[in-house]
Amino acid sequence: MKKITFYILFSILGFMASAQNAAISKPNVIYILADDMGRGMLSYYGQKIVKTPNIDKIAKQGVSFNRSYAGVYCAPSRASLITGYSDCRKGKYILTQAGIYEKVAKGLLSDERAQAKVDSIVGGEPDITYLPQLFKQAGYITGEIGKLDYGFVTTTNQMKKHGWDYWYGYYDHQQCHGFYPMFLHENGKMISIPGNTRPDAGKTGEWGSEEGEKERWNMEGKTVYSQDLFLDKILSFIHQNKNKPFFLYHPTQLPHGPVSIPAIHPDFVFNNKLTQIEKEYASMLKKLDDNVGIIMDELKKTGLDKNTIIVFSSDNGHELYYSYKGRVEKPYKNMQTGKGFDNITEKFYSNIGGDVFDGNNGMAGLKRMNWEGGARVPLFISWPGYFKQNVVLQQLVGNYDFMATIAELLHIKPKDKKDGASFLSTLKGKKNEAEHDAIAFASPMGPALITYDGWKLRYLAAKKIYQLYYLPNDYKEEHDLVQQQPGKVEALKKILAEKCDGDVNNGWFNDDRDVKAVR
Repeated sequence: MKKITFYILFSILGFMASAQNAAISKPNVIYILADDMGRGMLSYYGQKIVKTPNIDKIAKQGVSFNRSYAGVYCAPSRASLITGYSDCRKGKYILTQAGIYEKVAKGLLSDERAQAKVDSIVGGEPDITYLPQLFKQAGYITGEIGKLDYGFVTTTNQMKKHGWDYWYGYYDHQQCHGFYPMFLHENGKMISIPGNTRPDAGKTGEWGSEEGEKERWNMEGKTVYSQDLFLDKILSFIHQNKNKPFFLYHPTQLPHGPVSIPAIHPDFVFNNKLTQIEKEYASMLKKLDDNVGIIMDELKKTGLDKNTIIVFSSDNGHELYYSYKGRVEKPYKNMQTGKGFDNITEKFYSNIGGDVFDGNNGMAGLKRMNWEGGARVPLFISWPGYFKQNVVLQQLVGNYDFMATIAELLHIKPKDKKDGASFLSTLKGKKNEAEHDAIAFASPMGPALITYDGWKLRYLAAKKIYQLYYLPNDYKEEHDLVQQQPGKVEALKKILAEKCDGDVNNGWFNDDRDVKAVR
């Protein structure tokens, strides 16, 4: 009898161990992508005005990559993440012009017709493995909530093709410039949002003038804030799929402008060092941090916190959405001299550009620029008990490396050869044999190359100018070494051209050339 009892107990323990191992081999994954948020906006990197304890916690209980690069511009960067290819490559994704769904909101076009117009273009996408497809091959439920797919517009057919089981959010990135949409799409259905009646989703201007403040706080037709809808759907998705492995991708609008927030956060109400519009912008970031905290608390309540990988990053570097006459202005200029920047020897820095937040963390440049401030972004990854904790890594990574990392974790091989290199070994505290020798990213200024040992080759395409920096000794990109290091320049020019499919101009992003018009 004792033998039988022991056998039963042993079998039960074995079954429990097998179930636990199965869970460990398929952890849930939640990827939160901030919009236009420079790393300097996080208190983890020294932000003094806005405290971000919840986002910081992901870094402190996990791994922080200090040399993480995305793209410098919304849709190309997101396409890079979803496809696993550098945005310097050609023919790996199709970007479509935003704005058509505003015609739907105005009643000028049916939803079906708008989608058909977009489908006529994106239907020609390459036959490759997309990020959610990778998860689906491993038996995951996939969901995307927020600013959908890579843009600038998407459709139901494209969402299905890319491998999303569930989705809720904006099909149009121009509509994302407002936070009070008349409708969103959920699994292909257009869902009306009662109380929101503005075809432009409540978009306002970017100036912190008295007139601008009145416009922003005119709440007529602005009842339901999009991020509140997204949070509800995120929590529901977690609950509905808590007993199966899931991948949840949340590309939030926050803190992309124009500035819009239902209420000023208490942390900033009485801060007389901030303008009104700066208080509103800070509140947007604070709301994102609060939402991250709610998501993490929900994982703990449902018992999923120990078996969920959380990733936090941004699509590109910092952008200024809180212009105020005489303080910080767009077009960007040196607020001390009143002159603009030539982006050769004169470049944006927060201290001379008037950015009270120092959103680019002391680096040169902003969104759209191939300076460090345009592309170097936070990347925090946490999986308690399995990945290293409170570790800062100097490994060179691009946002397209995430797919390669997940492929290794789940033992799934994409059908096409990607540009990414897995950093899974690094997360586990082991030596990584797959680290990049160099990575490249595109920009409206031209491409840039970053090497493993810290050299940066920057190309200003319109003027056919190359610049060379050694980042370990030159965080602010102040010392161009192109004249002192001609041999290094020539060697890196060849590598950059290779990463741009043989032509550096492939890394010179242009809306008119690289974004397909939807007619």
